[in-house]
Amino acid sequence: MTADRELREASRTTWDVIVVGAGPAGAMAAHQIARQGASVLLVDRAEFPRPKVCGCCLNLRALAALQAAELGQLPATLGARPLRKLTLAAHGHQACMPLPGGVALSRSALDAALVSAAQSGGAHFLPRTIASLGEVDAAGRCVRLTRGAHSVEARGTVVLAADGLAGSLTQRESPGRVHPASRIGAGAIAEVPGDRYQDGTIFMACARHGYVGLVRLEDGRLNLAAALDAAFVRDVGGLAPAARTILHDAGLSDLHHLELLSWHGTPTLTRRPSRVAGWRLLVLGDAAGYVEPFTGEGIAWALDCGMAIAPLVARALEAWSPALEIAWTLCHRNLIARRQGACRAIALALRHPSLVRGVVRLLAHAPQLARPMVAHFNSDRSRPRCFGGHGAALP
Repeated sequence: MTADRELREASRTTWDVIVVGAGPAGAMAAHQIARQGASVLLVDRAEFPRPKVCGCCLNLRALAALQAAELGQLPATLGARPLRKLTLAAHGHQACMPLPGGVALSRSALDAALVSAAQSGGAHFLPRTIASLGEVDAAGRCVRLTRGAHSVEARGTVVLAADGLAGSLTQRESPGRVHPASRIGAGAIAEVPGDRYQDGTIFMACARHGYVGLVRLEDGRLNLAAALDAAFVRDVGGLAPAARTILHDAGLSDLHHLELLSWHGTPTLTRRPSRVAGWRLLVLGDAAGYVEPFTGEGIAWALDCGMAIAPLVARALEAWSPALEIAWTLCHRNLIARRQGACRAIALALRHPSLVRGVVRLLAHAPQLARPMVAHFNSDRSRPRCFGGHGAALP
């Protein structure tokens, strides 16, 4: 089907839900909502599969979310590598801690599989399409869809904004705030012999100006994901030199040809929109606020958001009210924002080299002291449900 015809077909339908952004949050939401019998249009500006800056780790909480969505088989089907250890390195010292579970899986494979699952559940997917908000009235919202020279308007009863850190869908209605000390993200994938960074271990190199995580993917390649001070990146001449400097300062094995890798960057990581809900508009995933993650928290937040929003959308399709905006704001705060606070505290601690050096030395001799923190970030228990199947938690 031509681009023009695909857009025309989308514009002829009044959709129950239009989801903008097909990352884990948007694709999971589309999957869950379509399975409830609603008509769902899922839109993304990229073609899938596509590269994504991410640590590529799914912790136990992320795996539990997939299981609850009846997608628990996806990681194994895609060849995900089990994770057994976390090695923390700083200033030439290393501490190794056991992990209670989790897997490593490339975002290109995971995201494409989640989109495919959403389509199998009944959602219609439009890749390579840019979306922007249009007119709004009592019954719904218009979304302008643009692909190349072709542009149409589609209409949805509810719109979900899941368009990520750089998402612009809600900027006019809800401009975001960026933390002044926020770092930027960077990532690349390298061909590295398996004897240098072994399979099943997350390596975290921490230094004054950022940190770099390394993990083996399902195809044996090495994924690098970093959070870096923007000024430091400028001073050393780019993302690759910044990553090399941090690996060296932490005492981890140097990687040859870092400058030849295909590096991708992100906007500033720690940010928050002024609100996460508006009239027939709900914001989720990274677009609803983000802080620097460490070993898979970001994917777990996104999947939990996509799961939690589906019962609320079902209620919204019956009748919209301002109470729904309040309900999603409270749900997101309880489900995601409080969990992000722990990552924010660790990110601040990592900016103090003497503190990091002392912690790594202590954990090298007593790794059991890290168990409560590791368990906190990997817990698959106490996953709060914001709404019952009939919207029972609405105020």
